Amino acid sequence: MGRELRDYRQALDFLFERTQGREKLGLDRMRAFLDAMGNPHAALPCLHVAGTNGKGSTVATLEALLRARGLSVGKYTSPHLVDFTERVLVDGVPVSSDEVVEFVERWTPEVERTGASFFEATTAMAFDVFARARVDVAVIEVGLGGRLDSTNVITPLVAGVTSIGLDHQELLGDTRELIAGEKAGIFKAGVPAVIGESDPGIAAELVRHARERGASVVRVVHEESRVSDVRVGPDGTRFRFAMAGAEPVALRTSLAGRHQATNTAVALTMLDAAGPAWRVSPDDAAAVLPRIWLPGRFQMHGRHIFDVAHNADGMIVMEQTLRLVNPPRPAVAVLNVLADKDWRAMMRVLARAVDHLVLTVSPTSPASRRWDPVEAAAFAEANGWPATLEPDFGRALVRAGDMGATVIVTGSFHTVGDAMVALNVNPLAR
Repeated sequence: MGRELRDYRQALDFLFERTQGREKLGLDRMRAFLDAMGNPHAALPCLHVAGTNGKGSTVATLEALLRARGLSVGKYTSPHLVDFTERVLVDGVPVSSDEVVEFVERWTPEVERTGASFFEATTAMAFDVFARARVDVAVIEVGLGGRLDSTNVITPLVAGVTSIGLDHQELLGDTRELIAGEKAGIFKAGVPAVIGESDPGIAAELVRHARERGASVVRVVHEESRVSDVRVGPDGTRFRFAMAGAEPVALRTSLAGRHQATNTAVALTMLDAAGPAWRVSPDDAAAVLPRIWLPGRFQMHGRHIFDVAHNADGMIVMEQTLRLVNPPRPAVAVLNVLADKDWRAMMRVLARAVDHLVLTVSPTSPASRRWDPVEAAAFAEANGWPATLEPDFGRALVRAGDMGATVIVTGSFHTVGDAMVALNVNPLAR
């Protein structure tokens, strides 16, 4: 066991060493690496999902609906919360550490020859795992942007963009219009395009890009279907949904938040656009949606709530959901945000919804991107928000637990993942 653990850790070290410096966007290295591997993605039926927020929920919904049809489904997402293997799942089971080691041992020469980055190598690994497992379909989440993302080598059955917000502006552009152009890069000639964005102007921009890229059909969810009577509670989100020309159906997803009704609509529309072989009716979906599992998205675990909101739009959604669920008070938030995010805007939103902030630094936050909690504490004091500065992450969790009837852990994937490790929470265990 000790040797196996060392080998797995060595394999991860090799991969993570390839994250040093600014991410190298582009598809040339990815294509060269996949070509050397025999292009395992080429014959893989895929659904491709991009978006600033909501893509993780949409991917989880797609996976659950397809598996309920008896299909074998691969799911590729990023980042992970606790362990790397969470990124690559086949029928809900994570890739084994042995498979990770075998992939790295076999393909290290090609990774080094092509200069593949961490995300490129990991994406290629996912394609390889899915191809060898002979999955019926793979649901692929974009990592960053879309146009130049490593996943954008696939020609999917359907491509969907959930929403557009301000995030990663240094790479994608500093306006929603520019970011929309990057996300729309996953739209392809002859492939149906599905748009979940609710802002009419941004949706129109996505439609324009989809048509310019030759999408076979462009479907705007808010124009062709109706979501109504949305109610959010501890058991998830209830709503009524009607596709074009159909009677509304009462649905409940286990995922909490008004936005989850829209994410469900995007997933159902994507499957409908993919064709009869993949379509799931709202009536059939009704039995599946209550069983969806997505760790770290307003995940309630005892008196803890884990939410990976890591930008201002995500924090707004989390704050709205918190008010609707209305957990026991006082509510105390353990907050750690990466320094390159708009943490001031995030704090302004969160401070409205909680009784106290505990400002800290999570252990796995990259040193180059760690925020300064002292500066955050000064910002809280200047705004009159009750806040405690506790740089030690373990003590921050304890202090929040001492103060609050409900503890919200939020601000980044690192924050939530490190809290799960500290609190012995398995993100894949329901």
